[in-house]
Amino acid sequence: MKLLFASFITILITHSAHSQNFKAELRKLNSQIEAAYKSHKLTANEYAKLKKERNAIELTIDKALADDVLTPDEKNRIHSKIVRSRKRLSKYKTNREIY
Repeated sequence: MKLLFASFITILITHSAHSQNFKAELRKLNSQIEAAYKSHKLTANEYAKLKKERNAIELTIDKALADDVLTPDEKNRIHSKIVRSRKRLSKYKTNREIY
């Protein structure tokens, strides 16, 4: 019985270690957005768009975690939104338009 309980706990720990931490990825993305805005690589309009997108991603994460179960479809949607936002940030940082 103890062996069964120990193996169950081990499985839970390894499962949580391999799961994606979307909140941490979102915090990292937010810090990158803030740094780019402070270094004047983003305009105020681009900054506002990225913050609005970040809020939408955070809302999606909260909705997905409401039932404490992340389906593969939910994980893929959240991950694709974060990747899309990262790409948009890199595009905004390198465009040379002056407003």
